[in-house]
Amino acid sequence: MRNDPTGRALQLLSLLQTHRFWRSAELSARLEVTERTVRRDVDRLRDLGYPVDSTSGKYGGYRLATGAHVPPLVLDDDEAVAVAVGLRYAAEAAIDGIEETSLRALTKIETLLPHRLRRRVSALHSSVISMRRADDNDIVDPEALSVLAAACRDHEHVRFDYRRGDGESSRRLVEPHQLVTAGRRWYLLAWDQHRGDWRTFRLDRLWEPRLAGSHFTPREIPGGDAAGFVASSLGATPRHLDAKLAIEATFAELEGVLRWIDHTPIELGPNFSVVEIRGEDLGRLAMTVARIALTAPVTVIEPAELADTVRQLAIHLRISPPCRSLVYRDTCPFRSELGE
Repeated sequence: MRNDPTGRALQLLSLLQTHRFWRSAELSARLEVTERTVRRDVDRLRDLGYPVDSTSGKYGGYRLATGAHVPPLVLDDDEAVAVAVGLRYAAEAAIDGIEETSLRALTKIETLLPHRLRRRVSALHSSVISMRRADDNDIVDPEALSVLAAACRDHEHVRFDYRRGDGESSRRLVEPHQLVTAGRRWYLLAWDQHRGDWRTFRLDRLWEPRLAGSHFTPREIPGGDAAGFVASSLGATPRHLDAKLAIEATFAELEGVLRWIDHTPIELGPNFSVVEIRGEDLGRLAMTVARIALTAPVTVIEPAELADTVRQLAIHLRISPPCRSLVYRDTCPFRSELGE
């Protein structure tokens, strides 16, 4: 890289596009060149139209200017994959009109990806599917989203019409503090001026948000956590049950199955693992144990209720006899149930 001016300039540009301030010595160390070479590379970027600000002195450095037109971005491999995946799932977001825009951008990016990266993105897309409910009508107006986001940022009062879950409509004047996403739904956490209290509003149930032309001093969100407050107000925080399992496999051998399970490793040995798993109820925990048991033998250490549930599951699980085999066709006890 040190003897390749073009590659070095691209790497420098990639670092500057984080829009942080880079000391000259830091860039010199990253690029493995002298600070004098860094200055020449910065001048080369400026000649290409990239606006790079600089400060001199012992602690001088460089920063890519903001607010100016910048030529195309330079992304490393992981960044390119992240952008492509993000656009893919933005196309399924509950924001009106964003699907087509995201797909157009995704198509442009994927055509530019090298084959090795296109294979990574394709593998992710083909292996993951989003589940949508049949009653998904919670589509958000992107203009409303922009107005509310700006109002949260600028601490400006907002007026809008709102329809509650029971169908009753009302006009609101609020102090918007934070937008919160939960799955495909968007919520606004705001102080309601008329009610004199905090309220959570679903964005798909409000329309025509408009700035009121006045500003407010932000209040302290109860608990200091907007997402936690919204979850609590919606009653969305599930009560999780914990269970401890002993599994006859190394943790490395279990990574493939545990990656989809809420778990915490407790004790790891050369041929065993003790992990804690979490679920919403005994039934789901039992299914999780069964899923792990497809990989390795499992013993439920606690709670006793889960051990009983898994034991009952094992009793009820039976291997169906090969009824459709010609050898067993005449003796199959389930022949009538199978319509034979």
